[in-house]
Amino acid sequence: MRTIDDLDVAGRRVLVRADLNVPLQDGTITDDGRIRASLPTITKLAAAGAKVIVCAHLGRPKGEVKPEFSLAPVAARLGELLGTDVAFAGDVVGDSARATVDGLADGRVALLENLRFEPGETSKDDAERGAFADELAALADLYVGDGFGAVHRKHASVYDVPKRLPHAAGGLIATEVEVLRKLTEDVARPYAVVLGGSKVSDKLGVIDNLLGKADRILIGGGMVFTFLKAQGHEVGKSLLEEDQLDTVREYLARAEQNGVEFVLPADIVAATAFAADADHEVVAADAIPADRLGLDIGPESGKLFASRLADAETVFWNGPMGVFEMEPYSHGTRAVAQGLIDSGAFTVVGGGDSAAAVRQLGFDEGAFSHISTGGGASLEYLEGKTLPGLQALED
Repeated sequence: MRTIDDLDVAGRRVLVRADLNVPLQDGTITDDGRIRASLPTITKLAAAGAKVIVCAHLGRPKGEVKPEFSLAPVAARLGELLGTDVAFAGDVVGDSARATVDGLADGRVALLENLRFEPGETSKDDAERGAFADELAALADLYVGDGFGAVHRKHASVYDVPKRLPHAAGGLIATEVEVLRKLTEDVARPYAVVLGGSKVSDKLGVIDNLLGKADRILIGGGMVFTFLKAQGHEVGKSLLEEDQLDTVREYLARAEQNGVEFVLPADIVAATAFAADADHEVVAADAIPADRLGLDIGPESGKLFASRLADAETVFWNGPMGVFEMEPYSHGTRAVAQGLIDSGAFTVVGGGDSAAAVRQLGFDEGAFSHISTGGGASLEYLEGKTLPGLQALED
């Protein structure tokens, strides 16, 4: 896979596919982590004299122009972080985009409007997607893929455009791939994987693949209740995927056969309602009251998980241990994050809610070896899937 160091970019129009899919609340960016992660590649290209044309998506407008999904606030924040004005195009491949690109001087940066305002971006029809890719590619001379959070999508800006232009991987994607290879090839052991989040079904593929690779798998978050139910325990009103019980039982059996240690919580914070001010108590994981729902792993579980990370050499974490956005249910996630730091291992936080939790709970991002910008992409890589965006860059 070529990198931007392999491209002669001076004076040329370089289309950078970035991942700027940040959370917005009333038009205000609540976490600019993905914007900051895109800065090194954009800065390097601009410093080399490129006309940098950044494209990205935000949310799921489903091919329609929806003002609440405009990238205008992102353009403003990107300009603040770069310390220079960022020209913003009011469309993706229309008159505004062409005029913005035509007016771009060497070393300057522009941002196109939300890619997903165009139905061709996400179309499953190759011809429709290809036609949009033709228009997007016409704006540039070179392509740089740097939106790791989207490389698992067969979208026009990720998969089709690099087939139409000389291309290379940006620094972010190059780093992400290097890190993920450390989790799949010549892994330093013991190798511990911590999985959380709401649904088992979101993690089935990665659990299936890791049963032959990890030494320990620690399970928390909403998905844990399907595991507890599979073991015959009462889970009350907790999140449960009944249709996954047989699959989970099979995973537990395979783990035992393969010598993989499955670590489940010893206790749970169970509440009367899904609310920060609901009555809640710590109960044994095998004794959740029928009228309560689990919203976090308990304090003993936090200690247990930390102890199973203490001697690890490699740790991958994806998914919070509870509803960390609500303070009463944030302590399990906090304990796991601290456990990663204290382990001294090569630690990878797998993007998405895990990365958001690290920032929201006030941890120093530099205390972790790597914080991924792509939760879904990271998981699919660990599942052993071919990621279209990486495949296109390798061609």
